[in-house]
Amino acid sequence: LTAGEMTAWRTYIETYGDLIAAIERDLAEHNLTLGDYQVFVYLSETPDRSMRMCDLADLLQLSPSGLTRRLDGLVKAGFVTREASTDDRRVMLATLTPSGFSALEAAAPDHVASVRRHIFDHLDDDQVDALASIFQSIKLGLEK
Repeated sequence: LTAGEMTAWRTYIETYGDLIAAIERDLAEHNLTLGDYQVFVYLSETPDRSMRMCDLADLLQLSPSGLTRRLDGLVKAGFVTREASTDDRRVMLATLTPSGFSALEAAAPDHVASVRRHIFDHLDDDQVDALASIFQSIKLGLEK
């Protein structure tokens, strides 16, 4: 790597863990992890707040067993249900319950404030645009 590339890479890798830890700490006030919050967001964005488990696993980049483990606590807390599809009994659905949606609504303002405080308050508009462009390019490269 060039000196500039090495600086960019090292800064990213040395910051990533601290950034995620800070966001996780802020979500912990709501007894949620970032993974829990992601589940809530994906399910809340569907018309019936329900999604095939295999599709949710893909979005979260988890194996089926990894998704089961991720959902276990949310199911136990009454935030998510797992049930067979009425259209196809072979398909399992994860559904965000009203209690889960309320938990998302309660956590969202604090989560957004956390993301703003830890990321966007330190960037100007050009840097935000550059950050979006950078990660879009990386995402496209990973999809090839």
